[in-house]
Amino acid sequence: MTPQQTHFEYLLRLGDNALILGHRLSEWCGHGPVLEQDIAMTNIALDQVGQARSILAHAGKVEGNGRNEDQLAYLRDAWDYRNVLLVEQPNEDFAFTIVRQFLFDVFNFYLHEALRESKDEQLRAIAEKSIKEIAYHLRYSSEWVIRLGDGTEESHQKMQHALNGLWTYTGELTTPDEVDKRMQEAGIGADLNRIRTLYDEKVSAILQEATLDQPGARHMQSGGKNGRMHTEYLGHILAEMQFVQRAYPGMEW
Repeated sequence: MTPQQTHFEYLLRLGDNALILGHRLSEWCGHGPVLEQDIAMTNIALDQVGQARSILAHAGKVEGNGRNEDQLAYLRDAWDYRNVLLVEQPNEDFAFTIVRQFLFDVFNFYLHEALRESKDEQLRAIAEKSIKEIAYHLRYSSEWVIRLGDGTEESHQKMQHALNGLWTYTGELTTPDEVDKRMQEAGIGADLNRIRTLYDEKVSAILQEATLDQPGARHMQSGGKNGRMHTEYLGHILAEMQFVQRAYPGMEW
C-alpha cells in the first residue's frame, strides 16, 4: 500500500470501531435496565457515532475519491469494514454490554491519549476533542464493572461469564500489524506496544477491585481490523444500519 492508502486504512479502523460500537449501544435505547442507564448508554452511543462521523469524514478526504462519511458508513460491505471483532459482539445482557464497553474503553482512552500527539493535524484535533468523552466512557464502564463484579453472587457470576466470553477478542486491540507499524513510524498512529502495557495494568487493576478473575492466556481472535475476517454479527448490524440507504439509494430528507 502507498502511504496515502495506509493512512486511509488506519483512519477507517478508528472510525469503524466507533461507528459499530455506537450502533451496538444504540440498540439499548428504550430497553435499558433502568431509565438512567438507558439514557447514559444512549448518550455514549451518540458520542461514538459523533466521533465516527468526524474520523470517517477525514478518512474520505485522505482517500481522495470523493467519498464522504455517509458513503463510507452506508455504502461499504462487511469485508470493507476495519473494526476490531470485539465491538461487533452482541449485547446479550447488561453484563456483556458493560464488559465489552470496558474492555474497549481502556484501549480507546490510551489510544486517543497517544493520538493527541499525531502528526496528522486533523486526527490530532479529533483526538483532543474526543478525549473528554472517552474518559467519561471509561469511568462509566469501570464503575459498573466494579459495582456488578463485587456486587451480588448473581451479578458477579454474570460479569465473570461475560468476561470469559469476551476476553478472546482483546488481543487484537493492542497487537500491531503492518498498518499500525507504518503509521507509528510516520508519527501519525500510536505505539500499540506501549499501549498494551498501560492496557494490561488498567484492566488488571479494575478486575481485581471488581473481584473478577482475569482469564488466562489463550488463543486470541483477530482479523477484523485488517478485513480478513469478521463475525456473522457484523452482517446483521449492517443490514439494519444500512437498510434505508440500500433500499432507496441517494435518498435525501
